[in-house]
Amino acid sequence: MDVAVLGATGDVGRQVCTQLIERRVLPTSSRLQLVGRADGGSARATHGLRADLVDAYDEHAPLIDVALSPDDVVAEVVVVAAGRTSPPRPGVTTDRAALAADNHAVFAAYAEALARNGSGHEVVVVVSNPVELGVAVMAAALGRHRVIGMGAWLDTLRFRREVAVSLGVRRHRVGGFVAGQHGDDLVPLWSTVRVSGLDADERRRAVATMRRGRTLDGFADEIDAAKAVLSELVVTDIAAAFDLIETWPPDLRVLARPWLTHQSGAKTAAGSANATVDLVDTVLDGRDIVVAGQVALDGETSIGGRPLHGVLGVPVVLGPEGWTRVLLDEPDPDEARRLATTAGRIDAMLAPWGLGTGTRTGADASAS
Repeated sequence: MDVAVLGATGDVGRQVCTQLIERRVLPTSSRLQLVGRADGGSARATHGLRADLVDAYDEHAPLIDVALSPDDVVAEVVVVAAGRTSPPRPGVTTDRAALAADNHAVFAAYAEALARNGSGHEVVVVVSNPVELGVAVMAAALGRHRVIGMGAWLDTLRFRREVAVSLGVRRHRVGGFVAGQHGDDLVPLWSTVRVSGLDADERRRAVATMRRGRTLDGFADEIDAAKAVLSELVVTDIAAAFDLIETWPPDLRVLARPWLTHQSGAKTAAGSANATVDLVDTVLDGRDIVVAGQVALDGETSIGGRPLHGVLGVPVVLGPEGWTRVLLDEPDPDEARRLATTAGRIDAMLAPWGLGTGTRTGADASAS
């Protein structure tokens, strides 16, 4: 199968291309399409990236070509890593509304081209932020089940790692998911946490210890307070800032550590690419595997008996044809409240483009 990476020369796009080859996700008979823009430096850099990848991985690289127009994108799996990102430096906060306004045109251009020229079976993995907007735009054009956002999977991997660190085990022994929105409105689903080697009672005690008597009802305030403290330390003592994060509960660390990483001047490209390649590998594997991702829901799951509609990160079954089922049991009450709030915020963010649940047409709502 062939994979196209939109925005191949960006920080995350470049990492995705590299990891696809290094992890040998694509055999030599497959094709990796590097997609850039025809204007500016992107065209030059995309050709340069192709030469660099061939030079580095000639023995096991797939066929690599370059596309500089949305109409030239051809692949079974399309990774959307194109668009503007937030600058990585202290004091810069991401204006999600402005980011959405800038990247909507990028999402729309590729979505329209894929709908016009594609096979009708492509699976799209959205990486660019806001992930939820990218999923909504792509799903409206291509069908809901063919589009998944990687944000919830990245947050899930981070959550599992932080839980594993607290327990003194490796991440592969920890299960559990993060739902909601990629960003401050993520929802750590503590009720889904499982740990290899612990029975139900041991797991409940371990989770209670890690949560320290907290609930998600106060999570938003904790996030705001954490960012306020870290914003001061990032310019005076970055090492102390990272040390401080180590003292916090796992779910707060899930947000604080990557936020501080970005504020430090570094980026989270390697982690984002790793999560993305996981999803691509899952699609190409030929088996159905449970992951988490942002998807466009149309009543496949509910909270407190209320069906969910619109884009939301949830655990899903992902396979060669996209996602098929949502695997979200009734969450704990504090998780349900935060999920409902997050769903409303995502819907409000999508409304200006007619993609919120209150503005979608019947055809949009039923697309599959």
